[in-house]
Amino acid sequence: MRMFLLFRLYGPLASWGEVAVGEQRLSAGYPSKSAILGLLGAALGIKREQEEVHRTLSSAYRVGIRVDNAGELLRDYHTAQVPPERRNVKYYTRRDELKNDDLYTILSSRDYRTDGCYAVAIWIAGDDAPYSLDELAASLKNPKYVPYLGRKSCPVALPLTPLLVNAVSLKAAFDQSTWQKEDFLVPLPTGTQISYYWEELGNEEAGMPASMVYARRDQALSRRRWQFAERNEFYFSEAREEEAL
Repeated sequence: MRMFLLFRLYGPLASWGEVAVGEQRLSAGYPSKSAILGLLGAALGIKREQEEVHRTLSSAYRVGIRVDNAGELLRDYHTAQVPPERRNVKYYTRRDELKNDDLYTILSSRDYRTDGCYAVAIWIAGDDAPYSLDELAASLKNPKYVPYLGRKSCPVALPLTPLLVNAVSLKAAFDQSTWQKEDFLVPLPTGTQISYYWEELGNEEAGMPASMVYARRDQALSRRRWQFAERNEFYFSEAREEEAL
């Protein structure tokens, strides 16, 4: 048996950052580990500059995700005015940037997911976890900072509803949640499959066979410098029950 902390993520907009290439700011169809632990950090009141605490969070906890609804893709054409780069000149605020007379415009497109709903599982790996799962659950009920779904412009739209469960496997833990069957979710468009993603669990511990293994660059190394390392992520999908979602 293993203890899991489950909670729900839902919002009208979410953005689960992928590797940025040129002007494209892509979003995955489900949360990244860095986004989930960033949300936990916000709930705990951890600031971005507390690098060591963020690294400890990243190494001490593991993440599993059930995608109840991946949402629809929304692409935003984005413009921003910025000053030219100059040697030995630093801009500490947006107000400092806009004081320049020679601003120019940069263009980009930013992807969002609309009406995405996900169940998240957290469990402890090793003995150096700085917070118990009970403490994490308490922080999700009364977060210190506003939790958001990948970007600050994407706040959560429903309570996170943390739930602590003991289960023989990750799949058994997810099966103890019933969020995907709530009435408000029924109108959301869904496919015929439910997808699961997780890390560092064998098939027996996961309770399901991994059909694929992905390399995903979302293991936070530095929040301040926005640096991430790769990790392995396992995937499984199953047919959706008729009465669910």
